[in-house]
Amino acid sequence: MPATIPPIPPTTPPISPTTPPIPPTTPPISPTTARRSPANRRAFLTATAATVLTSATAVASAAPAPARTAADRARPATAQKALATLLEGNRRWARVRSLHPHEDRARRVQVAHEQHPFATVLSCVDSRVPPELVFDQGLGDLLCIRTAGEVLDEAVLGSLQFGVVELHVPLLLVLGHERCGAVAATIEQLRTGKQVPGHLARLVEGIGPSAWACRDEPGDWVDHTVAAHARRMRDALRADPAFRPATVVAARYDLDSGLVRVLP
Repeated sequence: MPATIPPIPPTTPPISPTTPPIPPTTPPISPTTARRSPANRRAFLTATAATVLTSATAVASAAPAPARTAADRARPATAQKALATLLEGNRRWARVRSLHPHEDRARRVQVAHEQHPFATVLSCVDSRVPPELVFDQGLGDLLCIRTAGEVLDEAVLGSLQFGVVELHVPLLLVLGHERCGAVAATIEQLRTGKQVPGHLARLVEGIGPSAWACRDEPGDWVDHTVAAHARRMRDALRADPAFRPATVVAARYDLDSGLVRVLP
C-alpha cells in the first residue's frame, strides 16, 4: 500500500469571508481596447500630446513679462535722439553694413508682452521702401503706418495718434521717396484729365494739391511733388493738436543711393 503524502500547508492564510476583496490597481483591459488598431493608438497619442502642449502654452501665457533689458532701457527718449538713431541706421543700410538689430529670440520674447517703439514712420506702400530695413531697426523699434503716397485719412490719423498718445512715441517721420508711383499717377491725371478708377481717386485727391503747387518749378515734376507732398503731410500733422506731444519731421528716400534726407 503506497504511503499517504500529507497536504502542504498554505504559505498565506486563507481570505476570510469577511475580508473585502482587494480592488485592482488598473481597470481590466477590455477586448475592444486590447484589439485597438494602430490608427486608434496614433489618435490617442496625438490627443495626449495636444493636451500637454495646450497646458504648456497656458502656463507660458500666464508667466510674467520679462524685465526690460539695458538695450531697451536705452531707447531714445527724445525726438532728436530718435531721429539721430534713424539716420545712423540709414547710413549703415546705404553702405550695406546693416546690423539687423533686435531680431533674435530673446527680443521676440521680450516684446511679446509690451512694446516701446521710439519712432513712428508714415511712409509709402512701395515695396522698395520698408522702414525697418531702410533705417536698420528691428522688432519693436518702429511703429510703421504705410499708405500709397503717404495719403492721410481718418484710419491713418487714428493709427498715428495711437503711437503718440498710447505708446508715447516722441518722433513722427513722414517719409516720401524717389519715383513714387502714386505721385506719378496723380500727375498723369492732372496732365490728361483722365478719370482714375475706383479707390485710386482718393489718392489723386490726397496728392493732387501737392503736385499742383509745384507744377511750375523747373526740373522733375514727380520729384518736386514727392518732397512737396511729404512737407505738406508734415505740416498738416503739426497743425493737428492730437500730435503736439511729438515732433513731426519730413524726409525723402533716394532709391539709388539708399540714403534718407531730412527736408527743411
